[in-house]
Amino acid sequence: MEGIINYEAFVLAGIILNLTPGADTLYILGRSISQGKKAGILSVLGISTGASLHCLFAIFGLSSILAQSAIAFQIVKYIGALYLIYLGIKTLLSKSTDNFEIKDNLSNNRPWKIYISGIFTNLLNPKVALFFLAFLPQFVKPTYQNDLLPFAILGATFMTTGIIWCLALAIFSSELSKSIRTHIKFKKWLEKATGTIFIGLGIKLGFTENL
Repeated sequence: MEGIINYEAFVLAGIILNLTPGADTLYILGRSISQGKKAGILSVLGISTGASLHCLFAIFGLSSILAQSAIAFQIVKYIGALYLIYLGIKTLLSKSTDNFEIKDNLSNNRPWKIYISGIFTNLLNPKVALFFLAFLPQFVKPTYQNDLLPFAILGATFMTTGIIWCLALAIFSSELSKSIRTHIKFKKWLEKATGTIFIGLGIKLGFTENL
């Protein structure tokens, strides 16, 4: 493929990286298990949108600002951390109802809110921007470093494998929990666990070191 080296190795590395649990994976699992398949899919779409924006930023060189400016990195990092902690606290303080049907659960969290939350969860993680900035150039020929096409192909490839994996994760985890989602005690536990995960992710992001 013109301008790209070791494409097969890139695909394999991308799949392995997608399979590695991270903040996005935990976010999707939390939504899918506690709120059902629709919420999980919306989370995947949101996460994927955020990752696509990061990829575009890397392709056009905008995310290099994060790599070169410690202040910019810190600002984005803390905004992202605070947002995740906010989501966690909001989930922990939400009032539980005896009805744990997926439709009702999703209606209490409007679809666009879940989608937007997914976007910001990914977009406000500066490590994702730095990942694209550092990872993609490794598979582009030096003479094509100023050509956008190889970066676009690599980015699209990585996004495709990531979306497939995340959708499978959302569907499988939601189906797995469907049989026990009607139990109110388990529902409350899931809500607490999901809120705790979000807070934990926020704290972890807050302590992320600049690369």
